[in-house]
Amino acid sequence: MRIMIGNITAIYRRELQSYFASPLAYAIAGLFWLLGGFFLTVILLSPQGLIAQVAMADQFGGGSASIDVPYEFLKIYLSLLGSLSMFVLPILSMGLYAEERKQGTLELLATSPITNWAVALGKLLGVVTFYITIVLPLMACEAIALSTSDPPIQPIGMLLGHAGLILLAASILSLGMFVSCLTESTVFAAIMTFALVLLLWVIDAIAEGLGGGWGDILSHLSLLNHYNDFTQGVLDTSGLLLFITYIALGLFLTAQAIDALRFQRS
Repeated sequence: MRIMIGNITAIYRRELQSYFASPLAYAIAGLFWLLGGFFLTVILLSPQGLIAQVAMADQFGGGSASIDVPYEFLKIYLSLLGSLSMFVLPILSMGLYAEERKQGTLELLATSPITNWAVALGKLLGVVTFYITIVLPLMACEAIALSTSDPPIQPIGMLLGHAGLILLAASILSLGMFVSCLTESTVFAAIMTFALVLLLWVIDAIAEGLGGGWGDILSHLSLLNHYNDFTQGVLDTSGLLLFITYIALGLFLTAQAIDALRFQRS
């Protein structure tokens, strides 16, 4: 067990260092911060923003109590961050294994004493950690913006919402890692991951068209439905289990794909 943890830690550090040394990763982080800050400003301070809506309600005697600004802000903002992540995460995951294939080091990983599960888990933890580091500054901006809200924001709602965002990211990155191990083209991996995520994002609309039992099953697979529960401060165990299932599925499929490569090389 100690050796396995050491192997996972070594892969994790290697993967994390590669992101902090990548100009592309910094460009992604900069774009994420720029758009995240833009959305935050628009939601709160634009002429149609929440603060303007509260001021108008006060002016016409409606009172600010009719609008729960912290709750509405978090729900809208986290929804936008989730949509933005749909475009960012496939780019972060595209090189997890595709670069290894391109450079010819995937065969070395496949035939090394380190188990495929350890490699896959270490890589996933590395990219998830990098994603968390680019989310943290936006969380700080949210906390500053809402620090003077009256009534004050409930910390549990904010924590649940961002926990949902991290689980959503881990699910997409895990599935993207599997796609990445199937090709040496990073661009193709990013496109296929985005297509897969888009399908899981809008599958609820397909479920509504089908109806019946199959519709219920497809609706349960929707990333959007379960993520929305978290953004509203609701801890739904079925949603939590779904995200964990997607993460485990991505790890399992990646390990099996590398096992197949190991078998071909033996």
